[in-house]
Amino acid sequence: MGVAIRTADERDRELAVRLLDDAFQNDPVSGWIFPDPAHRRVTHPVLVGAFVDIVLAEGRVDLAEDGSACALWLPMPADGHAEASEGDVQGDEGDEAVRLREAIDPDNERVELLVRLTEEIHPSGSAHEYLWMIGVAPDSQRQGLGAALLQHTLDRCDREGTAAYLEASSARSSTLYERLGFNHIGRPLDLPDGPRMWPMWREPRP
Repeated sequence: MGVAIRTADERDRELAVRLLDDAFQNDPVSGWIFPDPAHRRVTHPVLVGAFVDIVLAEGRVDLAEDGSACALWLPMPADGHAEASEGDVQGDEGDEAVRLREAIDPDNERVELLVRLTEEIHPSGSAHEYLWMIGVAPDSQRQGLGAALLQHTLDRCDREGTAAYLEASSARSSTLYERLGFNHIGRPLDLPDGPRMWPMWREPRP
């Protein structure tokens, strides 16, 4: 599927936040973080905005030219920790988890817990690209846009000999990722009283 894709910048922030918020409102993990639908509608965009800001500063936001799909990628060094941006408080990942909770939803421990648990299963030892989020506008889904957006970066990973990693938030999405060369690694992450997440790894192809 031919999709025009460009790298987003600060001018695209609100578009990326709206798109990812719409795409993930009914996602199992988003529903676990914000069980109350009314609270989710208000607070979920704040969480997505925090993620977009981090990736705009430290990674790359891929955006379909027509604004129908968006992906957040973070380059990860071999030790599994992205370099801290200037002005960040130095410390372990737990500190980042606390800062995110306080900035997004201070009384919601699940924001912090999600960061801690995904960090625990995040592989280290090899530099890789981390797909933090990918979303397609609800009225544009099931048209191959997500796969095309992913393939855009996976082709670059193959050219550069770089691995890729993600956590699938549904069995359906994990099937898509398998078709693109990702394999399940380790044990799935079962969120407390919540859904399952599947860590997946892709070696670069020749």
